[in-house]
Amino acid sequence: MSETLSALTKELIQCQRCPRLVAWREEITHTKRKAYQDQVYWGKPVPGFGDPEAKIMIVGLAPGAHGSNRTGRMFTGDASGDFLYPALHRAGFANQPTADHPGDGLVLNDVFITAICRCVPPQNRPKTVEIENCLPWLVAEMDLIPHIQGFVALGKIAFDGIKRAYKVNGMTLPKIEFAHNALYHLGEGLPWLLASYHPSQQNTLTGRLTQEMFDVVWERARLLIS
Repeated sequence: MSETLSALTKELIQCQRCPRLVAWREEITHTKRKAYQDQVYWGKPVPGFGDPEAKIMIVGLAPGAHGSNRTGRMFTGDASGDFLYPALHRAGFANQPTADHPGDGLVLNDVFITAICRCVPPQNRPKTVEIENCLPWLVAEMDLIPHIQGFVALGKIAFDGIKRAYKVNGMTLPKIEFAHNALYHLGEGLPWLLASYHPSQQNTLTGRLTQEMFDVVWERARLLIS
């Protein structure tokens, strides 16, 4: 893997390890959503982004079909991002509450945002082999961000993926289970792991994840870093 984040990004966006996902992401770039017919879709694997000196790594599931698969930036241009970035702004991790497109002036402080899968999966359901194929990119980002004190996992797949990333490196973690706002310490010298429901409309529109519940997670994360 590359030795800098910029070099890693150049390598990552060329990835074609998962034929099903490559075909799907490219199909979306051609069909598009009616509202975005005049836009050029990104249609490639989406790299992580944020503060290179981040103390917290935020890990999501995968790009949205017409969100970051369109814009090329994590949680940008869809409803999940519309719920996430205001919360980060309220907690002091972002300079503004909106994220519409790269170049919109968004600056993240103390956080780096990434995902378990870098290509949009059909029905938002990546296969196990696709998660495994993508895991080295997460491990590489973890290695290239030297000051990580903790993780915020958005959803169970992200939570399990972070655990799997440490197992890839040969580490044995304590038995931990996903639950909203559950906090775990992964071991001596390792970061903590804080879990949250994913800010997808499936959770936010049903009331499973409210603004107040989400704010508690980010307030807690803020208190955990030094």
